Amino acid sequence: MAMESTNRLSSEQRETLLAALKARFEDNMSRHKDLEWSKVEARLKAHPDKLWSLQEMESTGGEPDVIGCDRSAGAFIFFDCSKESPRDRRKVCYDRDGQAMREKKGVHPAGNALGMATAMGIDLLTEEQYRELQRLGSFDTKTSSWIRTPTNIRTLGGALFADRRYGHVFVYHNSAPSFYSSRGFRGSLRV
Repeated sequence: MAMESTNRLSSEQRETLLAALKARFEDNMSRHKDLEWSKVEARLKAHPDKLWSLQEMESTGGEPDVIGCDRSAGAFIFFDCSKESPRDRRKVCYDRDGQAMREKKGVHPAGNALGMATAMGIDLLTEEQYRELQRLGSFDTKTSSWIRTPTNIRTLGGALFADRRYGHVFVYHNSAPSFYSSRGFRGSLRV
């Protein structure tokens, strides 16, 4: 019960967030050409629990925006659309196991991407979603972002990250305990 009340926005926070989302939506119409803000806003108001997650995306520097719609479910899809990997989600390992390995060695990353995403109520972008985002613009030209890693790769100790360099989207691998000041993660949320 306490968790539910913690994950609620005040009416002032809600209005501030909705205004920011609306401004970003209107400033970036190329990301969602066939969508109308009034429908997005109605969906957001019908699912206030999702506003908390969007606020978490916003407050950590993700600049969430609508990038599409699942018309069969009536859901709008938000991605972190900040130019670089969200500033307050960097210097993190891929997952809790990777973070624990670093901490055993006395090195303390800022957290882990999977754990932070779960706490925020969002999902890490998959490779396909990351490439979809990159079709909307040039993102991560100076940073990189962890992406959802297939189980078979993670079982062997690896994790995937991606970025854009030289006009091309690259997907790489690293060990899950790795973390860098320029690597964070991007998330998605269905509303």
